[in-house]
Amino acid sequence: MDKRVILNRMRRNPFFVVGSIAAVVVIVLLVFGPMLIDFDPEANSLTERFLPPEGFSKGLDGHILGTDQLGRDVLIRLLIGGRYSLMIAFIVVVLQVVVGTILGILAGYFGGIVDSIIMRACEVFLAIPNLILAIAIMAILGTSLVNLIAVLTFSGWVNCCKVTRNNVRVIKNQEFVKASRVLGAGGYHIMFRQIFPNVTTHIIILASQRIGMTIIIEAALSFLQLGIQPPTPSWGNMISAGRMYMTTQPWLVFAPGIALMIAALAFNFLGDGIRDVLDPKRTAV
Repeated sequence: MDKRVILNRMRRNPFFVVGSIAAVVVIVLLVFGPMLIDFDPEANSLTERFLPPEGFSKGLDGHILGTDQLGRDVLIRLLIGGRYSLMIAFIVVVLQVVVGTILGILAGYFGGIVDSIIMRACEVFLAIPNLILAIAIMAILGTSLVNLIAVLTFSGWVNCCKVTRNNVRVIKNQEFVKASRVLGAGGYHIMFRQIFPNVTTHIIILASQRIGMTIIIEAALSFLQLGIQPPTPSWGNMISAGRMYMTTQPWLVFAPGIALMIAALAFNFLGDGIRDVLDPKRTAV
């Protein structure tokens, strides 16, 4: 696809423009924001419990979003928790794409018994909602960052696998693949040097759409005390801890809740925009 066509679609697509700007702002704030705030996200200060938000009345030296039930600054915990959520989401999506793509290529290229086994496994995972499966596995394995990443990867590779498999089944019957077989190219060369580059567009679209969903699932698990564990902050466990004080100290819930909403919407909009920009079925503009 012509680069000028892609750039033109990017400029004209409102989802891509809004999503990319919002995603960049979120990433910059989460990466560089904690460097500007001189508070320890895990240090208790019971004399400063439930301080209301001060805004920027004291600059960056005050509690801009107030403090929680243990006197910890809400803003620094919000930013550090966002770092964890974003890091986990990117790692999980990369692992989902790697696992799903490899299995999808194998299923689509070889067909037969290989395809049947992989597709039956996909059907089993699709029969169980991702969040329910993640809750069940975390309850068995226990809570840790490694287990959380493994569970989210384990429960989310199916869509990438099925999309890749369907595209490979179409591409493997095209003339350039048949010509490679005639010329003696091996299966590995055909699968990963010729077929794989032709399915990357759909993989990029799917991966970009999974980031926002992964952030929400991680927050849900942390809310249920099955994800990131206190005192390490995450948006999910901040909402969980603050819900008991919602009527008297609403900022404890609203701050992480709004941050979660903005981050999820930003990456969902970006994913939809990338889909519209890279969709090969759309006519050039």
